[in-house]
Amino acid sequence: MKLEDFDYMLPEELIAQTPLKDRSSSKLLVLNKNDGSIEHKTFKDIVNFFDEGDSIVLNDTKVIPARLIGEKQDTSAVIEVLLLRNSENNLWEALTKPAKRVKLGTVVSFGNGLLKARCVEVREEGIRVFELIYEGILYELLDKLGTMPLPPYIHEKLEDQNRYQTVYAKNLGSAAAPTAGLHFTEEILNKLKENKVNIVYVTLHVGLGTFRPVNAENILEHHMHSEYYELKEACVDVLNETKRNNKKIVVVGTTSVRVLETVMSKYGKLIPCSGFTDIFIYPGYKFKIVDNLITNFHLPKSTLVMLVSALAGRENILNAYKVAIENKYRFFSFGDSMFIINKKI
Repeated sequence: MKLEDFDYMLPEELIAQTPLKDRSSSKLLVLNKNDGSIEHKTFKDIVNFFDEGDSIVLNDTKVIPARLIGEKQDTSAVIEVLLLRNSENNLWEALTKPAKRVKLGTVVSFGNGLLKARCVEVREEGIRVFELIYEGILYELLDKLGTMPLPPYIHEKLEDQNRYQTVYAKNLGSAAAPTAGLHFTEEILNKLKENKVNIVYVTLHVGLGTFRPVNAENILEHHMHSEYYELKEACVDVLNETKRNNKKIVVVGTTSVRVLETVMSKYGKLIPCSGFTDIFIYPGYKFKIVDNLITNFHLPKSTLVMLVSALAGRENILNAYKVAIENKYRFFSFGDSMFIINKKI
């Protein structure tokens, strides 16, 4: 498979720059994999696609204000650091710009020295490992010194930082939001509960693996970076019961898909566990647990487009994106949503 097989032309004006005032007022394109049919709804209608006893799986990761602008201690050169993953103690993997200025031993200072980052390892693709030096509580410092790591295609300032968090965000650790979940409100979650739909949570801390562009022309040569996940017993029990009852498992976002499919691929069943996943899902992959998927509209040539193409079929996805563009859907992180029906309702 070639990278160009997952390309499409998107007018720049359809890239959503700001979130809607009401999270759940976004458009919802419903794609039925079985016949390729498309319906146009609003996200509030999502509750109508569940039956009693179905389960919905959400990623409860919480985004940290991971983008820091600092100065090299010796030259005062401006350095941008995007914290990706806490590997151990105060050691963090980070994407660094301009990376060529940051060598082994380089110290970058933030907030007039309130936080310092000393480079202890140089890796490829602009990645550095930093030892963070500070007093007090790191996340409190990041709240003061950092900003939300919005994707580079968003040029507008985010007025309310919480709009880049899901309403159910809980476990700090992500360098980007699981954006399919941004459409949910407490009202929608309460309505699902009233309808006796099971709501369960997984955790995947979004890192470089999710948003790194694919550069290999042959997609099989693309290397996925690993991301930390957790799957707890309460979630496993509910999902196993859902399958036993022949009910649907509806997954919210590609990150949640990657957790469940990683565990199924590793163990042949869902079990409570945690670890790192670098699973790369593309057409030809046979899904082991996911029935239906709530997702956003993804960047051309991205691993996320490949994942949804694996579930719904590449031609179905590219046609759905074409229809979405014709109907002026908003794309990417703050954009509209899609519901892929794989298992009949």
